[in-house]
Amino acid sequence: MTIAQERTLAAKVRQDFPILHQEVNGKPLVYLDNAATSQKPLAVLNALRHYYERDNANVHRGAHTLSVRATEAYEGARDKVASFVNAASRQEIVFTRNASEAINLVAYTWGLNTLQPGDEIILSVMEHHSNIVPWQLIAQKTGAVLKHVHLTETGELDLEHFQQLISDKTKLVSVVHVSNTLGCINPVEEIIAIAHRHGAKVLIDACQSVPHLPIDVQAMDCDWLVASGHKMCAPTGIGFLYGKLDLLMAMPPFMGGGEMIAEVFLDHSTYAELPHKFEAGTPAIGEAIALGAAVDYLSNLGMDKIHAYEEELTAYLFKQLDGIPELKVYGPQPTEDGKGRAALASFTLPGLDSSDISALLDQEGVAIRSGHHCTQPLHRILGISGTARASLYFYNSREDIDAFIVALKDTIDFFGNIMD
Repeated sequence: MTIAQERTLAAKVRQDFPILHQEVNGKPLVYLDNAATSQKPLAVLNALRHYYERDNANVHRGAHTLSVRATEAYEGARDKVASFVNAASRQEIVFTRNASEAINLVAYTWGLNTLQPGDEIILSVMEHHSNIVPWQLIAQKTGAVLKHVHLTETGELDLEHFQQLISDKTKLVSVVHVSNTLGCINPVEEIIAIAHRHGAKVLIDACQSVPHLPIDVQAMDCDWLVASGHKMCAPTGIGFLYGKLDLLMAMPPFMGGGEMIAEVFLDHSTYAELPHKFEAGTPAIGEAIALGAAVDYLSNLGMDKIHAYEEELTAYLFKQLDGIPELKVYGPQPTEDGKGRAALASFTLPGLDSSDISALLDQEGVAIRSGHHCTQPLHRILGISGTARASLYFYNSREDIDAFIVALKDTIDFFGNIMD
């Protein structure tokens, strides 16, 4: 792609995000914390407002007009998500509060009722805490054994080590698609195929891939996939679980209450059909509807175009970072055209704490993340307490990257002068 095409895409979407048009500490905002949460376009904000101003009512339970409209919009959002990830059925999409809840749903329904002492669960050392802690708890309760795939020297998942770990004792493989710290894109299709040959199920944490890459769960052949809405232009408090229909049908309910029942008697209950069996209580109706609006927005832009544009930004970002010799960036290097990793860079500078870097960049209006990014085990393996992370999305531009690099170099100079 040419620079002109990049600017065309940036200019096309920038006006849709009101929050980006402000100053922070007297400087134009440069938002580079997209791996933590994305900003919301007007289409999403308007969908949320429309629901509360025009259609606010509980879903599924009422025959009046507002309830019917709310139910249609809520279930319509489910159809949109199913299509977005190419699920075979709308019943395979369960709304959750976030990806963490979706993983816990699988852990406490399938895991707790399936795993036996000595069964093995394979994770990787790069997993987000949300894909570590639930399985630790389930392993403690069931006697299952946790195993972890190591990294290669380039900071990628060691597929050879994975093949050494997996055996007929392996019952679950749960891995991230795109690392929120290393930026590597894991070969999930190959991982899934290997796992299935050993009779293991596979859960994919797609929080950092669904917003950035075209996802096809049928082609991927994963058993479960989770994502959070707030990382894909939707509000907080809404996410989803994809699961193969036969698996979801066999799994018991996650929580009891209203909505998830068919009939309730004093001594027993029967449960609703999928996906409502897993959606106890009044759901996040407005947020789900707004998630549907976010899916429409991303689909209209085209996930292929978003991915291609972010590859171009990745190439430019890493070219600029290469000009700062003091910097250490973690994870694999992209190709010259930005392929092979996500549009984010976690880095350290000798003698500088990541929080200090972030604080000084904030004074220049540049928002990045600092800390362990909910990957403490990975940071321990890397021998560091934290990293600074700049993460891009399709509304970012080369000008954003330039502003970040200038602020970063000024920060290095500032600390260098103090140390001198």
